[in-house]
Amino acid sequence: MALPERWDLEVDVAVLGSGASATTAAILAADNGVEVALLERADFVGGTTALSGGVLWLPNNHHMAEAGIEDSREDALAYLDSLSLGMMDRDLVETLVDTGPEMLRYMEENTPVSLHVFEGYPDYHPENPGGKPEGGRSLDNDLFPFEELGPWAERINHQPDAIFFPATMLEIDTKRVDDVPPEVMAERRARDMRSTGQALAGSLIKGCLDREIPVHTATRARELVLDDGDAVVGVRAERDGADYFVKARKAVVIASGGFEWNEELVKAFLRGPMTAPTSTPENEGDGLLMAMGAGAALGNMSEAWWIPGIHVPGDEMRGRTFARLILAERTWPRSIIVNRQGKRFMNEAANYNAVGHAFHTFDPNTFEFINLPAWLIVDSLYQPPIARHNVGPDAPDWIRRADTLAELAAQIDVDAAGLEATVTRFNEGVARGEDPEFQRGVSAYDSYNGDSLQKAPFTTLGPIETPPYYAAQIESGALGTKGGPKTNEKAQVLRATGGVIPGLYAVGNAMAGVTAMVYGGAGGTLGPGMTFGYIAGINAAREPDHIA
Repeated sequence: MALPERWDLEVDVAVLGSGASATTAAILAADNGVEVALLERADFVGGTTALSGGVLWLPNNHHMAEAGIEDSREDALAYLDSLSLGMMDRDLVETLVDTGPEMLRYMEENTPVSLHVFEGYPDYHPENPGGKPEGGRSLDNDLFPFEELGPWAERINHQPDAIFFPATMLEIDTKRVDDVPPEVMAERRARDMRSTGQALAGSLIKGCLDREIPVHTATRARELVLDDGDAVVGVRAERDGADYFVKARKAVVIASGGFEWNEELVKAFLRGPMTAPTSTPENEGDGLLMAMGAGAALGNMSEAWWIPGIHVPGDEMRGRTFARLILAERTWPRSIIVNRQGKRFMNEAANYNAVGHAFHTFDPNTFEFINLPAWLIVDSLYQPPIARHNVGPDAPDWIRRADTLAELAAQIDVDAAGLEATVTRFNEGVARGEDPEFQRGVSAYDSYNGDSLQKAPFTTLGPIETPPYYAAQIESGALGTKGGPKTNEKAQVLRATGGVIPGLYAVGNAMAGVTAMVYGGAGGTLGPGMTFGYIAGINAAREPDHIA
C-alpha cells in the first residue's frame, strides 16, 4: 500500500509476533543499536512457543561438548542431507548448522534464556548417517521464575487448563523430580518457576522488557507499506478497531507464525487434510498474506510440522477448538493405530512428524485418503492417559468401549474382520518380541516415549488381549505450518521476480522452512526459528534507512 498520511508509531525495526523467533529478532536488533517494537495480534504474548515443550534442536552446541557428547558440522549436515529428499536449500541448512551454536551462546550470555542437554533424547531419525541415538542436540529449558515478569506473568500465552509444574522436562522424564527435596519444590512454587515453552517464552519476554522494547498487544499487522521503490517502510495494523500505522525506517521482520488456523489457506496449500492444529489460534497466515501482497517468492507451502492429534470435546482457546498432540498414547505397549479397514499403516512409535505423513496416503481407486479417520486401539491393561483421560469405567464417552474387538469395530465404523486379524497378527509379533510389519521398537527413538520400566522393544510393544477394548479417534494435525516467503541466508525475503524485497525479513514458521520436510529432533522448530531470528535481528539493524 501507499504511504499513509500519518504514522502512529515510528521505529527502526518492527517485529511482527512475540514467540521465540520474534523476540530473538527484537533482542538482537536492539542490541545492535536500533529502536525496535513488537506487534502482537493476541492479548497474550509468547505465541505457540509458550504452548510448546520449549525444546531447541541445535547440532554441535556447547552444552553437548560440556557433557562429553561428540558432534560436528559434518555429522549434522550428513544427518540433514540423509533426510532432505532433495528439498532443502543447502545454503540455509549450512547457515543453520554454523550459526545455531553462536546464537545459543549469545542468548544464554545476554538474556535470561538458560538451557541444558536433554539427556538421552535421541534425534528423530537416530540411525541415519550423522544421527545421534544418545541425544545431545535437543536442549531442555532450565526453570524460569515468573515472579520476575511482574504483570506480564499473567500475559504469557497458555492453554486454559494448563498446569505449571515446577520441574524441567528432563527431571520429569528421568524421574529425578522424585528426588527433589520438598523445601526446594516449595521454593520453586513460591517463585512461580516454570519449565517447557513457558520458561522459554518467559525468559525471552524478560529479555525484551530488560531492553525496554515495547510490546504492543492486540495489534494485528495486516498490510506492508512500500515506498515508490518497493522497499518495505512500515506496516498497517489494526488496533482498537481502527488502522494503526507503524513506520519501520529500516525493516519489518515477519515472525507471526504459520497459517494452520486459516481453512482457506490450508486447503489451498497443504498437501492433504489437516484438521487438528495444536498451536495458538491466531496463526491464520497474516504474515504470509502480507508477504504475498509485497511480491514475495514462496517455498515449502505444502508442508507442516505434522502430528497425530485428538480433539477432546470442550477444549477451546479464545473461542476456537484446539487439538492435543498424541505422543505417549501411541508409543506405550498395548496400543496400535488403525484405519477404516482395521489395518495398521505405520510404526506408531515413530516421531510425530513422520507419523503425520502416513495420514496422507491416497487410494486412486476409491479416491480417498484411506488412513483417515484413524483410531487408537488399546486394551484394559493400557496404562497412560489418552489426552489426560484414563481408560476404564470412568472414561469419557468420546473414548469408545466394548467387550470385544468386533463390537468396538461396529461402534467406530471399522471393518471388524480386518481389526481382529490386525490385532492377532500384532500380538503374534509381540510374543516374538518384534513387529515385522513396521519394525516398531527397532529405532532408539521408538522407546523414548514408551514404558521406561521395560526393556526394548517391550518399551513400546505389548499385546492387545485383555477386554474391554477402547478406541479414540485420531486426526491429521500440525504443530504449525512451515511454508511461507522464501529467504536467503540473511533471512531477507526474496522477491518472486528475483532479488530481495528491501527491508523485509521472515523467520520461524512464517518463513519457508529451512529444513523442508524434515523434523531433525525435539526442538526442530524452535532451534531453526531462533537461529534465523538471531540472523534477522542483526541484519535488520544494519539496513539503511529506507524512509526518513
